[in-house]
Amino acid sequence: MKNLIITIFLFMGIFFPVLADEPKTVLPSQTGIVENIKYEDAEGLNQGEQTTKQLVTIKVLTGNFKGTERIVENMLTGNPAYDINLNKGDKVVLHVEPVSDTVSTPDDVDFFIADVKRDNQILIFSAIFFVMLLIIGHKKGLTSIISIVSTVALIFFMLVPMILSGFCPIASAVLTGIFSTLITIYLVGGFNSKSSSAIIGTAISLIFAGGLSMLAIYFAHLTGFAGEEPMFLYTARPDLNFTGILSASMIIGALGALMDTAVSIASTINEIYETDKNLSIKQLFKSGMNVGRDIIGTMSNTLILVYLGSSLPLVLLSSNIDMNKFFNLNQVATEILSALTGSIAILVCVPVTAIIAAYLIKQSKEKIEFKF
Repeated sequence: MKNLIITIFLFMGIFFPVLADEPKTVLPSQTGIVENIKYEDAEGLNQGEQTTKQLVTIKVLTGNFKGTERIVENMLTGNPAYDINLNKGDKVVLHVEPVSDTVSTPDDVDFFIADVKRDNQILIFSAIFFVMLLIIGHKKGLTSIISIVSTVALIFFMLVPMILSGFCPIASAVLTGIFSTLITIYLVGGFNSKSSSAIIGTAISLIFAGGLSMLAIYFAHLTGFAGEEPMFLYTARPDLNFTGILSASMIIGALGALMDTAVSIASTINEIYETDKNLSIKQLFKSGMNVGRDIIGTMSNTLILVYLGSSLPLVLLSSNIDMNKFFNLNQVATEILSALTGSIAILVCVPVTAIIAAYLIKQSKEKIEFKF
């Protein structure tokens, strides 16, 4: 099994970075700082009475034009979804666009304010999370960090390149989920029958979730355009399979809950067997199912709450719209079916993992005892 994991890592290291390579932008975005702001009336631009124009003096902090200053227009329309409210001292991300084919001086490019710079805050909160994980979890905390980093890397350097390269999004998501499961569970639980049972149970449940998501999308006539992000992606890559991407998002969304469920059941069966080695496979299976019934309620509730929390504006919208129309909105139906697909996959995960864990743990322990 160790040789298999080593082979997987070598495969990922050799093949997927090649897929991840994309042409680099000629002019990458840069960082700037707001040094001064002047306001001008912009009613003459026919953009509404609330429209205000900010003339922002930006000092470029990075790149070839570091140290230069530019005056950039920033329009405030009164719509908080699109406005970028700036104050003196704010750091911003600058979109750089060439004016001519050759870029040699600051006059050859135009700068536009893309957004406020927020990555420093992300790094601070990430550092707090990882430090607390190490303090509280010790060795398990370290393995958890490795598994988190591995999962994120798999999504960005395996799943994303595969989908953008034309691979089936559903197969890509299932394959990514299986790789993530292998790394996470073997790191946390070690190379043993308990971990193997949880991995097999999670893998089967992921495949089931993929098939179920396809059925949900087909029969509910979901389009895959449940928000602004898919529409933005469509403008850049209209060739992509957006219903397949929606299915992939359902699979990835259920992955964590499935792993948690499978590990809990396999670990419980292993502990029960260690207490009484005379228990049969059938008895171990029943014990696993009893524990699984307790897990089902909390895991399904957790998954549904995650989707409800991320869709709270949609929930609030229900008070201002006819309920018949509300539940049939593409975005609402997508969120509900995503939560239900993951919850049904958890229900399947319980008996599948229980029977596999009961069999593998019983057989492996008996073989080890026989050898000694």
